[in-house]
Amino acid sequence: MKKRDNRIVTRRFLHSWLSSLISITLVLILAGMGGMLAVNAKSVSDYFKENIRLSVIFDMNTQEIDARRFADELSHKEYVKEAKFISKEQGTEEMKAVLGEDFLKVFDLNPVPLSIDLFIKSDYVHADSLKTIQSEILKNESVREVVWQESVIELITNNIEKIGVVLAVFIGLLLFISFFLINNTVRLNVFSKRFNIHTMKLVGAKRSFIRKPFIIQGIWQGMISGILASVVLGLFVYFIMTDFPQLFSLMNPLMIAWVCAGVILLGILLCLLSTWIVLNRILSLPSDELYY
Repeated sequence: MKKRDNRIVTRRFLHSWLSSLISITLVLILAGMGGMLAVNAKSVSDYFKENIRLSVIFDMNTQEIDARRFADELSHKEYVKEAKFISKEQGTEEMKAVLGEDFLKVFDLNPVPLSIDLFIKSDYVHADSLKTIQSEILKNESVREVVWQESVIELITNNIEKIGVVLAVFIGLLLFISFFLINNTVRLNVFSKRFNIHTMKLVGAKRSFIRKPFIIQGIWQGMISGILASVVLGLFVYFIMTDFPQLFSLMNPLMIAWVCAGVILLGILLCLLSTWIVLNRILSLPSDELYY
């Protein structure tokens, strides 16, 4: 009979502990997803900004050697990510792809000029900065014009700022919900042992003695949940790496590692804090309120 009672108690304990562990792990996975979005938001933003092209178009009488020299000069500017020289032949092939193979028949001479495809570093992709860059490039007498789509840049910049605000609010709410859910899970787990806690108080146990096993359990529970959540996040990143390599190239592996470490630390801190708060509340309860 005693063995049977022990098995029942053990089974109930494991069921309660595993339920709490799974609940906390799921919450930490959501928090980790939010963290990954946050740390990789700038990389995604930079990717879109740095793929905006400025076309530097030369006069028709510009020599190719001079245009290549200027392209090399631009590539060493602090604001330039890449300066790609486009010869007349390359430009002609691009025009054929857009206008068709026969577009040259209406011209006596090839109208396609020498040009440079200029890609600017993300920190300089702003209307004011680009206008300054445009003015600097136009100082070269061989340059006829610098073409860039100002409306597209303003649209991307404004949308990125709005997305950043929405993302910040979303992550803030997610962290708040995470704390609330974990706190509720830990509260139910500790509150179910309130009579054991009260019994220890009656026999004269100090608060520190009563807290110790619950605090240790909370730390272990938070650590294991954090590790499990980090494993799931790692599998998610691996899935992206194998099936969506272009998307993975935008992610920062070091920051992902920091997010996984942060998830483990967050699990420990939240479980520890929640356990401490609930224990203090239960230890302060009068005996007649333990039944409510």
